[in-house]
Amino acid sequence: MRVWIDADACPRAARDQVVKFALKRGFEVVLVAGQPVARPGFTCVRLIVVPSGPDAADDYLVEHAVPGELVICSDVPLADRLVKKGVSALDPRGREFDERNMGERLAVRNLFTELREQGQMGGGQAAYGEKDRQAFANALDRILTRLMK
Repeated sequence: MRVWIDADACPRAARDQVVKFALKRGFEVVLVAGQPVARPGFTCVRLIVVPSGPDAADDYLVEHAVPGELVICSDVPLADRLVKKGVSALDPRGREFDERNMGERLAVRNLFTELREQGQMGGGQAAYGEKDRQAFANALDRILTRLMK
């Protein structure tokens, strides 16, 4: 069992939560990033730094993650590619990506991108808080239980 993390965009609190679960349940965590990031000093955690470039980390994740594994990412187009491949995907705020909600998630993402480009909407997501951390931990536990059966 392996959990992959798109480490460039994943909040540290979510990464730490995955490592905590990995230590308890005995699976490998692979951080994939376009630049060096802090790697917890446990043998179950690996860091892969991919050459920089647009979507380099995304392409690596899609190429190497396999069905039965989980990828933590907030990038909706990346999640779409993973779900189509049969790989489970979860965002750091505890929202699972799946075949049923992928179309809606892409449509909302595209709408917000358009509104930002037109200057009708600003900024990104709110700060990562305790509510997000708890929703993520609950979803992570549920998905890992399902995948490890």
